[in-house]
Amino acid sequence: MLVLTRRANQSIMIGHDIVVTVLEVRGDQVRIGIKAPRSVDVHREEVFASLQQANKDAAQSAKDLANSPLPEVPARAET
Repeated sequence: MLVLTRRANQSIMIGHDIVVTVLEVRGDQVRIGIKAPRSVDVHREEVFASLQQANKDAAQSAKDLANSPLPEVPARAET
């Protein structure tokens, strides 16, 4: 892990097109701004973990559904 020290209104670059700026430091909270191309997903870690788990659960449900036998359809009564 790279550890950097920055003050309010200072930034770091990630690659050529992602800028992380320290907006404010207040006590033990730090507000940051992230400027990135729209093609780059940016999430808080807990949101990212939740999305990953939801995707994993959905994939497992789809797999379970694909592997389950189809219910039998009752025969039609002739009139």
